[in-house]
Amino acid sequence: MKKSISIIIPNYNKSSTIGKCLEAAFASNYSNFEVIVVDDCSTDNSIGIIRQFPCKLIQLQRHSGASKARNVGAQNSSSEIFFFIDADCLLQKNTLALVNNVFIKYGSAVIGGTYTRLPYDDVFFSTFQSIYVNYFETKKEEPDYIAAHAMIIDSDIFNKSGGFYGGFLPIIEDVEFSHRLRRAGYRLLMNPDIQVQHIFNFTLIRSLKNAFRKSLYWTIYSMKNRDLLKDSGAASAELKLNVASCFLTALLVIVFFIFKNAALLILIPFVIIFNLFVSRRFLKAIADAKGLSFAVTAALYYTMPYPLAVGAGALAGMAGYFMGFKPKRYTDDVFAS
Repeated sequence: MKKSISIIIPNYNKSSTIGKCLEAAFASNYSNFEVIVVDDCSTDNSIGIIRQFPCKLIQLQRHSGASKARNVGAQNSSSEIFFFIDADCLLQKNTLALVNNVFIKYGSAVIGGTYTRLPYDDVFFSTFQSIYVNYFETKKEEPDYIAAHAMIIDSDIFNKSGGFYGGFLPIIEDVEFSHRLRRAGYRLLMNPDIQVQHIFNFTLIRSLKNAFRKSLYWTIYSMKNRDLLKDSGAASAELKLNVASCFLTALLVIVFFIFKNAALLILIPFVIIFNLFVSRRFLKAIADAKGLSFAVTAALYYTMPYPLAVGAGALAGMAGYFMGFKPKRYTDDVFAS
């Protein structure tokens, strides 16, 4: 049975990727679907590109954020299945068929997909990020959250939920939405076969900025939830240990120069080896995807500059939380009876 699927895509100034996104969607080998693009007042030429495709285009009257765009897309959908993706994600030809099959089996759950191991843009920083997300999002069959770059949900469940909260912390709205659904009794399931290929276009600076920004908002949200150290998808326990290892190593070096105690330097190799041991499965996933030489370079990036950006974001998030920048508090009774 081919159920109807609505692919819902929020767009804001993604003229560089939205055409590729829609081209991939309409190249699907699945037939019973519609594509709804909600443009959030783009100032580039996104609209002209979107209008080249046979999708339903909705233009918001004022810039309102991805949550509002997704909710409006859902309100204008007639399908049984909502499939949320982003404007820089490319469906595989069999993605919708997999969505249909998984939904038939687990329709009462919120189902997640992930990125392909290799991104659309084959550069080091984009490849590192795509492998990272693929590995850590699929580590658990029942994850802590479902990301909105590949989220499958029954339309009735979504409509009863109240949708994504507008005005919430940037990039965390899907995490809050997932947690709210789980508190309401719904299962969160990850299916690693459902994949979208992401267009990152990451440079070193963009990669570090992304790490900082995500860590900043994640920390604020997690401190409110009192689960800062939880092993949670891309905010993995391995990454948190990696950040702690990096900062501990830096601290040992600083203390050595202050007190001239060489014994402190002896501890550094043990800290590094333990950190690499904990992250060994992730590093193996990198080697499996791109080879040993790439994995060595990725390990250096992962254990040195990357955790500095994540750690700086976490410290900024803690400061923001204590200064009053806290996510809104919502009650759990948002589901209609």
